[in-house]
Amino acid sequence: MPHITLEQWQSLIMVVDAGGYAQAAEKLCKSQSAITYAVKKIESLLGVKAFEIQGRKAILTPTGQMLYRRALALLDEANGLERAAHRLSAGWEPVITIAAEVLFPSQLLLHCLDRFGLESPHTRIELIESVLGGTSDALLNGDVDLAISPQLPPGFLGDLLMRIHVQAVAHTDHPLHQLGRELSYLDLEAYRHIVVRDSGSKRDQKTVTVDVNQRWTVGHVATSIQAVVKGYGFAWLPVQHIGEELRTGALKPLPLKEGSVREVPLYLIMADPDFAGSGVRRLTEIIRESVLP
Repeated sequence: MPHITLEQWQSLIMVVDAGGYAQAAEKLCKSQSAITYAVKKIESLLGVKAFEIQGRKAILTPTGQMLYRRALALLDEANGLERAAHRLSAGWEPVITIAAEVLFPSQLLLHCLDRFGLESPHTRIELIESVLGGTSDALLNGDVDLAISPQLPPGFLGDLLMRIHVQAVAHTDHPLHQLGRELSYLDLEAYRHIVVRDSGSKRDQKTVTVDVNQRWTVGHVATSIQAVVKGYGFAWLPVQHIGEELRTGALKPLPLKEGSVREVPLYLIMADPDFAGSGVRRLTEIIRESVLP
């Protein structure tokens, strides 16, 4: 069994976060001597030095920096365990938060949420509409219970839900359609490319695959569709979102020699499958049934 308690680790963390022993004592509503004793106990039991005094400040040693990082992870895991246990004991969750990649058909997602609402009318849904890395960020930050993502972030498992086909298109009257021949990527350079911004904290520049002189970057796929329908540029758009525009001829596929159609996998990921509540599990089932009947 561990010899160091979570309370003692919390004292070490607070000394760092608050900026000193006195400040940590005030934050934790304890005496300064109790905080000092807790840190000294950690150092004594482990045979290491976590802090060194420089002037009036306690500064982390390299060993102390490692202990601080691991202690943060330990307390976060313990808190997560308690939250998960409370959710399980409470039955269906009062709130479920979902991050869904904007490429996933919105009508299908709303249908799934409506089905779930009939079974659990008192569970509120928080929907985050994300792009590329934004979905991974939501999972890694612990902001969501469930995600539909084009990527599997490190430490997460998910089932392949569907593959989205993304088609290069432009308005019927766009100059690219007037060339009357197959197009190369060089033909695209002179025209405006409409791109949906990666909502992740670390935007992946590799997602911009066409080097053009003009580019508009927008925040949502619906905006990019409107821009292309208006003739403001060309874009790769999800076929499931532009079926009507393709049928009416408002949009036409670009006759590219290669790369006209791209395929994007979408995964269904539970943030914490071991402690997922009844609501998250049921909503996961409904989404699977709706996509894979």
